[in-house]
Amino acid sequence: MRILGVLVVIFIAAPLVIVVPMSFSSARSLQFPPPGYWLGYYEAYFTDVTWLRPTWNSIVIATATMVLTMILVVPATFALVRHRFAGKSLADLMMLLPLAVPHIVMAVGYYSFLGEFRLVHTHFGVVLAHTCLSVPIAFLVLSANLKGFDRNLERAAQSLGASPVKTFIHVTLPILRPGLVISALFAFVQSFDETVVAIFISGRNAETLPRKMFDSIRQEADPVIAVISTLLFVAVLLALVAPAGLKGIRKRLQARTPPAAITTGR
Repeated sequence: MRILGVLVVIFIAAPLVIVVPMSFSSARSLQFPPPGYWLGYYEAYFTDVTWLRPTWNSIVIATATMVLTMILVVPATFALVRHRFAGKSLADLMMLLPLAVPHIVMAVGYYSFLGEFRLVHTHFGVVLAHTCLSVPIAFLVLSANLKGFDRNLERAAQSLGASPVKTFIHVTLPILRPGLVISALFAFVQSFDETVVAIFISGRNAETLPRKMFDSIRQEADPVIAVISTLLFVAVLLALVAPAGLKGIRKRLQARTPPAAITTGR
């Protein structure tokens, strides 16, 4: 099992071992091993508007998709998990249906539907399409957290005089915060990484980074793609390491703080 685990890790990490050196390559196209090393393609990425604009578009669209997804998913999850009503099974099925349909089929449908409202090639159209794809993932994560929630905590708070709103803010929300954060992150990543629907819906003004990367590798195999892949890998790595680093810093600060200062609040 250990050998199998090591092989799986090597299989997953192998593309990174190839992509990272290629981002520093001096070759005119994607080539491994690199004939030489330089930072020219990093400079090309950070100074080229044709790459920076899709990057900014992806960040804006992914953020808007995350917000809209949570606005829709949170009340829907509470309704489907905690209440019984006619058509509940059908509603559950419709929430998860986008996971079972190929993205290319969804893209064609979105292109036809959004085209009637002139939303194709617009930021808002891409946000709507990406939200439809992000809702099932966020729903699965949040519903799993909500099903394991102990409602006796809410009943205890209400028996002590707390209103439903205060109960939700001070009891329900803090307990469900990890699930809400994970759902939001999944919605953001789903939108940021999505390519197929973006090819159909986004245009020149709403071009996303994955679409730009797809067009670039199809036409000229620009090594800037390796730069972007490396930067995304570093961003994910920092996001994973940052919480552990913050916890370590807090523990060190608490260890250095005298007990008297902790008890007195100084």
